[in-house]
Parts: sequence; structure tokens; C-alpha cells
Amino acid sequence: EFEAELKSAGEKLIVVDFSATWCGPCKMIKPFFHSLCDKYGDVVFIEIDVDDAQDVATHCDVKCMPTFQFYKNGKKVQEFSGANKEKLEETIKSLV
Repeated sequence: EFEAELKSAGEKLIVVDFSATWCGPCKMIKPFFHSLCDKYGDVVFIEIDVDDAQDVATHCDVKCMPTFQFYKNGKKVQEFSGANKEKLEETIKSLV
């Protein structure tokens, strides 16, 4: 399903938020992540709960939460971990 999502986005930037319901920093940045969904309509935003999709988290080599991964044309082009709002938006701006 994750791979299909990457393919269907085509040329669009995909931002994947790997988080967990028990993760405090994940909860703190979630409203900001949702506001970016509204602000950047041409970007595909995906949220993945690592407890619900451990196979995807393992495949994507996620070690801590939140981890944000950025994909273009089906390939990972950037990644960082931590609830850093400024870095999240700056990374999106640099890749759009």
C-alpha cells in the first residue's frame, strides 16, 4: 500500500510522518503537520502510525519518532527525526 502511494503521487513531493500515539513530541507537531497539509495543496502528506504499520516503519528504517521522510518520483530524497517545525517547513519549501 505504501509503495502504491509513492507511485501514484508521480512527480509530487510526498511527506511521510512516522509517529505513534504514545509519543509526546509526535502529538505536539501533529497540528502543525495538518496545517502544512492545507498550506501546501500540491504536496502529498501521509501519516503512518508505527504501531499499526510496523512493516512499513521497518522497511523505511525508522528508528525514532517523529521521523519525517520526503519522497520524489518514488525515491527518498530527504529525512530527519524530531519535532522541529521550522526544519519541517523549510525542507518542504526546498523540495517543492
